[in-house]
Amino acid sequence: MVRWATLLTVGEGLLWHMQVNTCIMDPVTAQQDVLDLVFKALADPTRRLLLDRLRQRNGQTLTELCRSLEMARQSATQHLDLLAQANLVVVVRRGRERLHYLNPAPIHEIGERWIAAYDAPRLAALSTIRDRAEEYAMSETTTTIPTYVYVTYIKATAEQVWKALTDADLTSQYWHHANVSDWQVGSSWEHRRVDGSGAIDVVGTVLEVQAPTRLTVTFEDSPREERVDGPSVVTFLIEPYGDIVRLTVTHENLPNEEMLNGISSGWPAVLANLKTLLETGAVLPVAPWEAPEQS
Repeated sequence: MVRWATLLTVGEGLLWHMQVNTCIMDPVTAQQDVLDLVFKALADPTRRLLLDRLRQRNGQTLTELCRSLEMARQSATQHLDLLAQANLVVVVRRGRERLHYLNPAPIHEIGERWIAAYDAPRLAALSTIRDRAEEYAMSETTTTIPTYVYVTYIKATAEQVWKALTDADLTSQYWHHANVSDWQVGSSWEHRRVDGSGAIDVVGTVLEVQAPTRLTVTFEDSPREERVDGPSVVTFLIEPYGDIVRLTVTHENLPNEEMLNGISSGWPAVLANLKTLLETGAVLPVAPWEAPEQS
């Protein structure tokens, strides 16, 4: 026995269309069949483009969709039929017109099952940074700031370098700040002074953790100043080569030339102290950032 229930609510461009097909079958099998249809429909770039067009403006006719894609009606109809079978598109008749509406529910269900359950905090943070960066890149007033990259070689194991980056006691030795966090994806981290003041100079969010080879965090030295394109992002890449490791520090999404100039001298100084600590057991006798500049 098959029963179809349709609920339509139309107003100010808002329309919800729910089509329910209740059959007597194994629920797990039914769910898998639905997922198969959704994945099959999304596999084709033309069908994904049709969904993008409906996301931009919902409720379009076949003629409007064909015009925006420069596609023959027959071809568009075949693609839309597959999207409808997967419940990604709902077709509603209004007089002689057939209006096509995007139904995001199946995509949301895929996200819940295949993405959110695994790595939601990091993906959400990365998505936010990407979206803000794209918005910023489209601005006519944007000034491109280069990404900063620094590479150093250290006679140590990957595990030793990882600990030096994430252990608060070690960072306080070579950085004069304690990097405090539980270093779990989605957790916050703080760059605290160890001069007794307890002041926090940098805060951020842990985006990616692949111990002992990769750590990515946001880096906000002015957290009260909200940036349109989001905070800068620092990635530590630790690559072992025999008895040494190559440590690559990448600092991206810099807000301005002033910060670029600051980290261009700051990162080499910090990493030189880290390298010396791991290789000799003691930091440099004078902190590199305190050494007088040569004229």
